[in-house]
Amino acid sequence: MASDFCENCSRLVKELIAQLRKFCREFEQTIRDIFRQMCQCTCFWSTPETSFRKRTAELHSLLPLCDDETQLLNPDSLQTLNRLAASENRDLQISAAMYYLHLSHHVNSPLSEAFMEPLMTLLLSSDLDVQKTVCLSLVNLLVKKNVCKESAIDMGMLVPLMEIFQSGDATARCHSCACMVMLVSSESSREAVMVDGILPLLALAKSYDPNVQQNATWALLHLTQSDWSTRILCQAGAIPVLVLLLQSSDSVVQFYSCSALCNIAAEEEHHAKLLSMGGHFLLKSLLTLMSSSVKKNSTQACRCLQTLSKNVLIQEQLMELDCVLPLKALLRTSSPESAVTLLSALSTHTPNHAVLVNEGLMNDLSQLLHHHRSNSALVTHICKIITDLCSSSMGRQAVLESECLSGLLCTLLPPALSDETLLHVTSHLNHLMTWDSFKSKVSTSITSEQVSRLVKLSGQIEDVELSYNSARIISELEMTGEMAQLLRPHHIDMMKYLLLFMKNKDVKYQQLAIVTTLNLKIDGDFSSLLADSELEVQLWKVHAQTEETRRLLMMIQPRSPSSVNPSLPQ
Repeated sequence: MASDFCENCSRLVKELIAQLRKFCREFEQTIRDIFRQMCQCTCFWSTPETSFRKRTAELHSLLPLCDDETQLLNPDSLQTLNRLAASENRDLQISAAMYYLHLSHHVNSPLSEAFMEPLMTLLLSSDLDVQKTVCLSLVNLLVKKNVCKESAIDMGMLVPLMEIFQSGDATARCHSCACMVMLVSSESSREAVMVDGILPLLALAKSYDPNVQQNATWALLHLTQSDWSTRILCQAGAIPVLVLLLQSSDSVVQFYSCSALCNIAAEEEHHAKLLSMGGHFLLKSLLTLMSSSVKKNSTQACRCLQTLSKNVLIQEQLMELDCVLPLKALLRTSSPESAVTLLSALSTHTPNHAVLVNEGLMNDLSQLLHHHRSNSALVTHICKIITDLCSSSMGRQAVLESECLSGLLCTLLPPALSDETLLHVTSHLNHLMTWDSFKSKVSTSITSEQVSRLVKLSGQIEDVELSYNSARIISELEMTGEMAQLLRPHHIDMMKYLLLFMKNKDVKYQQLAIVTTLNLKIDGDFSSLLADSELEVQLWKVHAQTEETRRLLMMIQPRSPSSVNPSLPQ
């Protein structure tokens, strides 16, 4: 297992560091101003440490000017840093912390263990501002790989970082957690990380203090963003703790624990442990949380179940627990995406179809199509669910009795909908129209605006598959008097794309053009336009080519397919 973060996690950590650096710039400037004012005061130089303070002032005054590694990491600086860090004077410790913060921005080579010792001393400071500043410095150094993770752990840095994490200060918690998250990616220090880092966090997560629980679960959530640290968490017994926290009375704790479990569930190797608590405890807890009045909690619980539902056994257990009813309730909220995504996963498994249909799911889906037709992700999942459920006669009947087909047609109109989503919609409509009952339903419910949209999509050449799908839907429409009237204003545009299809070397396009032309000729107006047109000339040209091909094949007299391949039926 790789010891570093994935590209996405690295990006997130860098974004976090950027925000922390922004915060610290103001803090750094404040400290500098205070320190310079103190240096100018006569009482500052009346102590026994006069020469040392002079050296400190000189060291601090160099920060805005010095960005050369040789100057920053020279022996004199190290000696002064050791004395500053060991001092019990808060201002001197702040100077050392600020020096490390400056150093973390400008040093590119690995930091020696000698320069890490003052860091450790500063982490043990009793002053929270010193600890926050040095934590941020350590984060920067870890991100740039200037500090060896194994060395930091061997020095015992996890212990003070844990103490800083428990301080209750939001900035201190953020800085120390970032350090811990980066340090636990060190695979060679598995035992130290578990003992000094994860086990104390799990103990804090069991606290009766909601604030302590929030801090602990927040840190545990960040630790689940790495495959390696997630595996350690599961080995250390984090799953039962996180599952129990789903029932916390604190909504923040619920969200953090649910998000952590969602990350854990992404790897199937952890599913056995996730389900090891008897009585379907995890699934029941997630279903309960899915009904939470806190929107982000219900959404996150749904996402976690969707991740778990890739396991067929878990799907069966969810259906036994009547998961459809709370899902239907979520469909009626302002953010139904997570519920639709889970239903899309459930509809993949054929044994679930009867329950999904009997619960009246089609009516809810049709409402979503009419009210959220510009939502690409939602439309794509609903198309899939409808097609899946139509594999049975019961499902097809439910679709016919609902407004799903008119809803699918409505999704053709929003201009913001991507071509990829339109391709999904038209593909699914084509599939549904292979049944005569669906063909009749579409033919009677389609509007003039939807016909215009299909004609326009058929004529665009940027996406040939979308063009083909749209034209095929038109070719399947029943040519009643009403339909002829709807198509009549588009005859010229249709002849243009039909001509392009006839000139296409792909036979499927030619065949579609011929079928569509045959269907349109029922209308006398179209027949008049077709006469002596370029389209008719092309039709005769293809006819002549076909006849010539047939004549040549007759001369060759090829054997029948069954004689070439005896396995084919006679």
